[in-house]
Amino acid sequence: MTDLQQWPCPTCGHDTDFEQPTCIDGHTEDGGDCPEWACVDCGTAVVVGDAHRPTAVAWGRAA
Repeated sequence: MTDLQQWPCPTCGHDTDFEQPTCIDGHTEDGGDCPEWACVDCGTAVVVGDAHRPTAVAWGRAA
């Protein structure tokens, strides 16, 4: 575990410490920061920063 940051936890309903678990998804392989953080009280996970979003794909139907 690395740093602790304090943010409002949506599950706990108050400001609490969040820690950054060891990244297993490869976010830090290029030297970047892992966007995943976990509440130390309840374990709720949050993503902070630039997260990759899935792209919507339009499907067509043949008649």
